[in-house]
Formats: sequence, structure tokens, C-alpha cells
Amino acid sequence: MKLSVLVVDDEPIARQAVVRLLREDADVAQLSECGDGASAVGAIRAGSPDLVFLDIQMPAMSGLDVVRTVGFDRMPATIFVTAYEQYAVRAFEANAVDYLVKPFNRERFTHALARAKTRLATAGPAAEASARIMQALDALRKRDDYLDRIPIRESEQITFVDVNEIVWIKASRNTVLIHLADRVHEMRETMAGLAERLDPKQFARVHRSAIVNVRRVQAVHPWFNGYHVLTMDTGQKLRMSRYQHDTFLKLVSVRAES
Repeated sequence: MKLSVLVVDDEPIARQAVVRLLREDADVAQLSECGDGASAVGAIRAGSPDLVFLDIQMPAMSGLDVVRTVGFDRMPATIFVTAYEQYAVRAFEANAVDYLVKPFNRERFTHALARAKTRLATAGPAAEASARIMQALDALRKRDDYLDRIPIRESEQITFVDVNEIVWIKASRNTVLIHLADRVHEMRETMAGLAERLDPKQFARVHRSAIVNVRRVQAVHPWFNGYHVLTMDTGQKLRMSRYQHDTFLKLVSVRAES
């Protein structure tokens, strides 16, 4: 069985790692790649590949957004690629959806590809595969377990940051800057995407470009015209957007309980 395969990942190094392994497989007759979600949607609609390797965490349009845009019933066979095994793997395994967790080795990749080939060769009704994907992604959206650690890719390795160590997070175009007490990590993610995976009881978006760990807030000072200034336990001061009454009350409540 000859396959046409599409690889979607916004990180060139990660994308090329998958492409390189696929080129070694004699069953892969056609191979293409995309570096963002919007291009992936166009490629899937125009090319109808047999199999897609789809990164979940991409800025602007995530892998989950790609599936929703294309439509569950029109998605090709898909191997989801994620660095967030904490919430994704359980959903994928429960619904028999193929996945790879970054960083993966050759053996794990070969196993995932072989399983996808078997499913393609013995495929039942397309509706069944669509239902599995829909159920898995629905489980991700409805999860109530938030991130305990955030994986940060640095060169060829991934560093895990405990969310309790985060002081605040700053938006920086298509990346976020995660500020710890003694260092800053850059992560390719949107503020909205990261905020969805952080516990709202611990993290609050106090400005369009700032999320704070409320446990690290030392004081909240009224300023003027409805503004407030937060003093973090590192001594850094951050301005809160005007009239953020709900966020302000939440911060005061958390500080009073701690």
C-alpha cells in the first residue's frame, strides 16, 4: 500500500525529524509538509493525503483547530504529535487514536506508523475513525486536570518547568516568555492557548499581554483611573488592565487565604 503523507509542525527541526524517518519507508510514495495550521487546512483540502502527522501545539491555529476547520468527517487518518502527554495521551488511548509524544525515538515512531498503516489497510466505516477523533478531542476540551509542568523545547532537549515556579507570563508575538524567579524561558505558544491549560484558580490574565501566578502576588496597589499595580514576590511590578474587578477580587481572595 503506497501512501501520501502530510507532516504538520511549526518547528522546522521537529518537522524534519518526522520527514527524515518517513523518507526511509518504502510505502511512502508522496510526502509534503506544512509549518502552520492554516497551510495544513489548505493542503488537506487540496491534496487529500492518506495520513497526517499533526502537531497539536502550534501558534495562531493549533492542531485541534485544524481538525475542527477541516471537519471530523473529512480528516485523513491522523497521528497526533504532542509534548503535553499529561492531558493528551489519556484521551488518545481511551479512544484508540494514534499519537506520538515529543521527544520520540525511532522505535516509537515506527510503532505508531505501523499501527496507522494497519488501520488504513483494515479501515471500517470512515464515520468510526471520525468518531474516535471527535471523542478524543472532546475529552481534551472538557478535561479538568490542568498542567502541573510545562515542557519547554530548548535546542534538542525539552526542559520541564513546574507551574508553581512561574511568577508571570508575558506575550511576545507568537511566543510567550515564562518568567521564573531566576530565569526566563521562551515558548512557542499563544497566550490564549496556554491560558486554557493553566488552572484558573492559580493563574489570572491581568492584562492582554500578562498572566500572573496569583500565589506569587505579594501586594495589589490601587493606582488611578481604575488601574492597579501588582507587586510580585520577586519585587517586580506589573500593571493590571483597567476595571479588572473580578480579577482584582480573585487576587485579594487568594492572598487572604494563603
